[in-house]
Amino acid sequence: MSTSSSRAPGALLAVAALCLAAAALPGIAAAQTSDQVRIRGTIVRVDAKTLVVQDRGGEVVSLARPADMPVSEVYRIKLSDIKRGSFIGTAAMPQADGTQKAIEVVVFPEAARGTGEGHRPWDLLPDSTMTNATVADLAAAPKSVRGGQQLRLTYKGGEKTVIVPPDAPVVTFRPGTDALLVPGAKVMVNAQEKNGTPTALRVTAGRNGFAPPM
Repeated sequence: MSTSSSRAPGALLAVAALCLAAAALPGIAAAQTSDQVRIRGTIVRVDAKTLVVQDRGGEVVSLARPADMPVSEVYRIKLSDIKRGSFIGTAAMPQADGTQKAIEVVVFPEAARGTGEGHRPWDLLPDSTMTNATVADLAAAPKSVRGGQQLRLTYKGGEKTVIVPPDAPVVTFRPGTDALLVPGAKVMVNAQEKNGTPTALRVTAGRNGFAPPM
């Protein structure tokens, strides 16, 4: 597989076919457009002007790296950190009973409350969804999901019941630095083709091998 930038537009177009909705992080959802894509993978190489990522399908994508590209660090918190009134984003799978089973949960910092509010398709897994909403109520999950949480989420125009298994990653994030951008780091990159060049708009990275679960 070529790592040259000449192959990257095709790689981005392939990922674009999966891109169904706004992203779940502050500063992303508000700016997300239909030609932005999310690339989830591992940093292969990075320098002041280029970010090379191997995506989860094995494709190696070379992206231009703007000098002002923002970096966020995603890190684990506890299931108990989800409180009534928290504003969260959760990727989930629809269940036969009408509930959603969480794959992961992002607890937004207060300054990001309202980001990307709503319910929509998501591209983490086939048929997955994303709900960005306020926790209106929470209770123990049904006995079939022992140790989990049941969340009633409300957003403008609707509400969803989400079951969070005890092993679903719960995370939040904070401003990051270039120190996170090292070969082997797990990242989610929001990217867009600009003037014919695939360009990284922002990067969400984990530390010490932790992969952004969203």
